[in-house]
Amino acid sequence: MGIHTYFQSLNDLERIIRCPGRFKYEEHSVSAHSWKVVQYAKTLADIEESNGVTVDWKKLYEVTSSHDYGEIFIGDIKTPVKHYSLELRAMLQKVEEGMVSHFIDEHIPEEFKPIFRRQLREGKDDSVEGLILEVADKMDQVYEAFTELQRGNTEKEFIVMYRSALIKIKGINLHCVNYFLQNILPDMVSEGSRSSIDIAKITNEALAS
Repeated sequence: MGIHTYFQSLNDLERIIRCPGRFKYEEHSVSAHSWKVVQYAKTLADIEESNGVTVDWKKLYEVTSSHDYGEIFIGDIKTPVKHYSLELRAMLQKVEEGMVSHFIDEHIPEEFKPIFRRQLREGKDDSVEGLILEVADKMDQVYEAFTELQRGNTEKEFIVMYRSALIKIKGINLHCVNYFLQNILPDMVSEGSRSSIDIAKITNEALAS
C-alpha cells in the first residue's frame, strides 16, 4: 500500500511494448517513450519561450512524464484501433481514467491524492503545455515509424503511423511546430534518402494533405 505501490508499478511500463503485434527492427517500451517525450518537450518549450511564449514548466513536466501512466492498466492499443472512431477513443480514455482514479483511491495516501489526480490526468488540452505534449508525443511516433521505414520495414502500419503523426503535428499552431517542419524534419528526410522506401514522398504527401 501507499506510494511504494505507485513506484513499484512503474516497472510495468518497461514491459509494455509499443505497437504490439507487428514486426519491428527496434522495440520501444512505454517507459522509454515517456522519457523521450519529456526530452522532446523540453526543447519544444525552449523554442516557444524564445518566441515570447510563457511556459509553466512544472505543469509541462507533470503532463509529459506521466501522460501514458494509464497504459499500465490497458496496455498500448494499436493507433489505428484506438483512433478508429471518436466514440471508441472516448470509451478507451474513460476506462483508462477510471482505472487510474481507482488506483489512486486504493493506494495513495489521502494527503497526496489531489496531487496524483492532477499529475496522472490526461494532459493533452488547449494550453501551451498540453499542446507541447501533443506535439512531443506525435514526434516520438514519427521517429519510431521513421526508424522502421529507414531500415526497410514494409509493414503498412508504420507508413500510416508516420503519415498520421505528421498530419497531426502540422495542424497544431505553435512556434515549435514551424521549427520542427522547417529545420528538423528536412534533416530526417535527408537521412532517410538511402532507404528502399520513399520516405520523402510519404512526407510530402502528408504535409500536402
